[in-house]
Amino acid sequence: MRTYRKELWFHSAKRREMINITATVEDCLRESGIMEGLLLCNAMHITSSVFINDDEAGLHQDMEKWLEGLAPEKPYSQYRHNSFEDNADAHLKRTIMGREVVVAVTGGRLDFGPWEQIFYGEFDGKRAKRVLVKIIGA
Repeated sequence: MRTYRKELWFHSAKRREMINITATVEDCLRESGIMEGLLLCNAMHITSSVFINDDEAGLHQDMEKWLEGLAPEKPYSQYRHNSFEDNADAHLKRTIMGREVVVAVTGGRLDFGPWEQIFYGEFDGKRAKRVLVKIIGA
């Protein structure tokens, strides 16, 4: 069994953004040389997420609207956490969207269903943040 580890860095220009990172993760898989195994991809910050969904602009707008309805950014005063920061909503959005994805690796490829793509979800951006890719297998 072999292992591979790589940190990916993202710097979102906006406070909230959904970035398709599938091609970058596939590059990691090729670089690893692993043909059969599991790939873990997780956000290493508590105000960002990694998730799988369809890469469709309307859906992303729907997600943004839905998340904002569940955990609105403003008014900042509605959250106890915001006595020192202004990102309580980002913590809640991350909780909803999840921390990581695990994808099977079969024949050296990500074993996706139709339309599945990997996304980095940023909920408190405008600074550099990391995503970990860890692959184990043979």
